[in-house]
Amino acid sequence: MTTTADITAKYQQYVMPTYHPPSLALVKGKGTRVWDSNHKVYLDFVGGIACQNVGHCHPKVVAAIQEQAAKLVHVSNLYYNEHQGALAEKLSNLSLGGKAFFCNSGAEANEALIKLARLWGSDLGKYEVVSMKNSFHGRTLATLAATGQTKYQDGFEPMPDGFFYAELNNMDSFKGVVSDRTAAILVEAIQGEGGVIPATPEFMQAVRALCDKKNILLFCDEVQCGMGRTGNWFGFQGTGVTPDAFSMAKSLGSGYPVGGIVTGPKLADVLQPGKHASTFGGSPLASAAALATIRVIEEEGLVERAADIGTEFQEALGDFVEAYEHVKEIRGRGLMIGMVFDQPAKPFAKILAENGLLAIPAGENVLRLLPPLNVKNSELDEALEIMDDALAEWHGVEKPSDEE
Repeated sequence: MTTTADITAKYQQYVMPTYHPPSLALVKGKGTRVWDSNHKVYLDFVGGIACQNVGHCHPKVVAAIQEQAAKLVHVSNLYYNEHQGALAEKLSNLSLGGKAFFCNSGAEANEALIKLARLWGSDLGKYEVVSMKNSFHGRTLATLAATGQTKYQDGFEPMPDGFFYAELNNMDSFKGVVSDRTAAILVEAIQGEGGVIPATPEFMQAVRALCDKKNILLFCDEVQCGMGRTGNWFGFQGTGVTPDAFSMAKSLGSGYPVGGIVTGPKLADVLQPGKHASTFGGSPLASAAALATIRVIEEEGLVERAADIGTEFQEALGDFVEAYEHVKEIRGRGLMIGMVFDQPAKPFAKILAENGLLAIPAGENVLRLLPPLNVKNSELDEALEIMDDALAEWHGVEKPSDEE
């Protein structure tokens, strides 16, 4: 069997160093668990960064991919395929009642939203996009410009024109950035990379009212918080707001690359032939994977489960706020959860991995927890035990349960 050292050496010699992962090579996954090349087993609360909402290698998703791979993988969008229309219908019925465009990633989906906004606004003199400070929308030049974090933009200047930033949950911050040139406001229902920060319903409703008043489109980025993770199919549905369109990717295909946007009826036919395209978007294989993922979420009641066990898990995590001085807050919705520290979270994530639990930082001081929506109660208890041990080790104290 190939060793971790062999795998790492190949990366260091041949793969561009755009990531700096720990010396951990994962070779197998099933449900909530993954195995590394040294046969160590981990609880995976990263899930490919919110991609594995139904867990690793769900049998029904695997079967759909295998069946379709043996039948027809790709034909391009020069031809119809039997699954793309069915997937678009399903997503439309679950959300805005309009139409879908498919691509391959979250960045591409947000790029499509930006192009949609500019095309819609072209005859109105509208082309600017207002997004939120601390947001993350992708790494293409346009989505990088929409990302409200300068650390991601550093070295790639000048950024494309037409992008401005307001503050999440602060309507006063829109003064001076919204103008007659504003085509769209782009917001995450929960800022993921920015630190698992939920937008309040009051804020989202006020933004919707502002858009209606100023003839501006409201777009939601659902790349990370979509597909049931927050206890709704899409994060905006928990705020009482209906956007004009939204983006999605990540968990849509259970880790198979697929992204897209869904619009309401107002924008359904703005993108006409020649205005936008994707060679691989909505391929037979990608669409089959996505349809199977949606079926699993429906059949297993995972949207409702995320809401119920997410609340219980956050309440249990709240005990750590009382027990450990460096833990300051637990926040999020459903099973998109952030543990906020008073110092960088990366060292704690390292301790967790050594103890068999994978989780990742979001922002500087937040640990992000993204278990699959079908995680077992016993696995959540196991994760709490590992975190309790790791927090005690990190703080250099006896854990509270050992003191009793």
